[in-house]
Amino acid sequence: MKYYIISGEASGDLHGSNLMKSIKNYDSNAEFRVWGGDKMSNAGGELVKHYKEHSFMGLVPVIKNIRTIKANFKLCEEDLKSYRPDVLILIDYSGFNLRVAKFAKAMGLKIFYYISPQVWAWRKGRVNTIKHLIDRMFVILPFEKDFYASYNYDVRFVGHPLLDAIEEYKRTKLIAKEDFIKKYNLSEKPLIAILPGSRKQEIKEKLPEMLGVVSNYKDYQFVIAAAPSIDESYYREFISEDDDVNLIFDDTYNILNNSKAALVTSGTATLETALFKVPEIVCYRGGALSYYVVKYLVDIKFISIVNLIMDKQVVKELIQYDLNRDNIIKELDKILNDEVYRNNMLKEYDVLSTKLGGVGASDRAASMMFEELTS
Repeated sequence: MKYYIISGEASGDLHGSNLMKSIKNYDSNAEFRVWGGDKMSNAGGELVKHYKEHSFMGLVPVIKNIRTIKANFKLCEEDLKSYRPDVLILIDYSGFNLRVAKFAKAMGLKIFYYISPQVWAWRKGRVNTIKHLIDRMFVILPFEKDFYASYNYDVRFVGHPLLDAIEEYKRTKLIAKEDFIKKYNLSEKPLIAILPGSRKQEIKEKLPEMLGVVSNYKDYQFVIAAAPSIDESYYREFISEDDDVNLIFDDTYNILNNSKAALVTSGTATLETALFKVPEIVCYRGGALSYYVVKYLVDIKFISIVNLIMDKQVVKELIQYDLNRDNIIKELDKILNDEVYRNNMLKEYDVLSTKLGGVGASDRAASMMFEELTS
């Protein structure tokens, strides 16, 4: 069968690639045409557009790039008409994907959604749009099934694909601590990881505050998990030559596996950090306009996925003006020096892993999709 898959960021590229690998176990003749990244391309997808070329975050960037966005919609619509897939699989990225779904519905295509848009957080009215357009939703967060059920919409919970990705990485790419230190010419000091995001806008807003605490922790070395899509020179603009800060590109999981604590931008990285059992501080700061628009619209108690799944504060969230040097130091001292506080967080991480459904999400999703397509 012919599969057309659309993702709009690095995490979608990762989960999309693992889904494709699993689909091949059920459909040996599967053909893939994708909007994604290197991972989906390497998994056998014919790449239409790389997510770096069509992913825009925040109100202002979207407005600035409106012509490009419209051109991408047009390209996608024409490509769907030309390719005529057996199924369109959408991965998160709701602003783009729901509009594409409307077009695909009019074409009469079968439409699956893998990894739900965060309709439970804001613009809940989109649930009605999803019910009308999407033939089947496959969700990865345990509370999403109940949320959709409250709207009389039956969805499939498959578990979180991050568990699969991390399990595979540990099996094939994780390196020993000694090799990690040697590979990146690090010292023997304990590591504190900094995950500032994968977009320049995110990095500019958060990294200066994260780096502002480095001088207070001379017994530690800081490592920035750098995104391969960002030039090294951009990161260097924020790093003082006097600070013990290292840049490591495209090796976040090995960084986390060797870190004692982490400063993490809100998003999927907070969950990845928790699954590697690294006590963390969640950091968020957006542009003033975007922040106040989101604050007005969003209806959730927490911004980190960890706290949302657990339905309580497990990790500290420093949001907007609370993200400052003094607050980071206060929380980081607790994580590093208060054993009771640290161990309680690690115990909550164990509960979190259980709630996520265990490994096998990609295979469960692929199995359910293939069953629906062939029944």
